[in-house]
Amino acid sequence: MEARLNLMGSAVGGKVLKYVTSASKAAESGVVPQSTAELVKIRASQINGCGFCTDMHTKDATAAGETQQRLNLVATWREATVFTEAERAALELAEEGTRVADAAGGVPDEVWQRAAKHFDEEQLAALVVQIAIINAYNRVNVMIQQPAGSYQPGMFG
Repeated sequence: MEARLNLMGSAVGGKVLKYVTSASKAAESGVVPQSTAELVKIRASQINGCGFCTDMHTKDATAAGETQQRLNLVATWREATVFTEAERAALELAEEGTRVADAAGGVPDEVWQRAAKHFDEEQLAALVVQIAIINAYNRVNVMIQQPAGSYQPGMFG
């Protein structure tokens, strides 16, 4: 299986993805715990059906020490007892931020308030941009049918 398009081989695609990757690195400034950031990226990628990003972020989370049990339960986080209240609030924000087209008015105030109980403004800013960026990556990879399974942690620097 091959991707429909080699975006990194494209002058425009490569340039844009370089900027998106730079923005992603800025958003991962350590303001939000890495485990929480990875869980958020995994959940958004699951919702969007992005196999490449789901593969990448589950492997990155594992390399960072995340447990298999928690990774197995990300898709069913509401019923799982293995996540902290802060992680649950971040996962809920990720779901609502990913499914904005499903709800008139976007992310409900209650969801935002639950997240704001656990994260300060700088952390909320980091979560918002991380959710937006992973959604952008997901959409690109789904459109070009980027194959999943071959990613290895550290592969992209």
